[in-house]
Amino acid sequence: MNKVLYTFFIILVTTSCSLKPINNYHGVAFLDKKQEALFINKSNKNDIYKILGSPSTESILENDLWIYIENRKSKSSLVKLGKEITTSSNVLVLEIDKKGILKNKTFYNIDDQNELIFSNDKTLMSEKDSFVYGVISSLKQKIDSPKRNK
Repeated sequence: MNKVLYTFFIILVTTSCSLKPINNYHGVAFLDKKQEALFINKSNKNDIYKILGSPSTESILENDLWIYIENRKSKSSLVKLGKEITTSSNVLVLEIDKKGILKNKTFYNIDDQNELIFSNDKTLMSEKDSFVYGVISSLKQKIDSPKRNK
């Protein structure tokens, strides 16, 4: 009986667990390779759309800023019990002038993002800046205001 249970367990494990890694993509796949085909002062909006598609985020300031992201996570190891591991996290920021020509491109990979330093300073709100104080003050003003005759 133990041999049958053991065989059943082995079949169950081998059919439900894949030996190939499971990749979950978000954004543009292989962004690091695709961005190499974009050239400053030569590529235009049409070239960018052909290579990368629509941007993840757009910002319109003096020049257009188009932001593309790639995030790939993998569940590859049975030893780590299927824990998701971020294998790539890339961000591409493109600055496009009013004529539609690529003026600047900045590529950030996961190592660049890990080097960011955030300030530990805290912003303190005064009692008068709170939402509750604002609501109560507004109600008090409405109560204290003279009534209008209709």
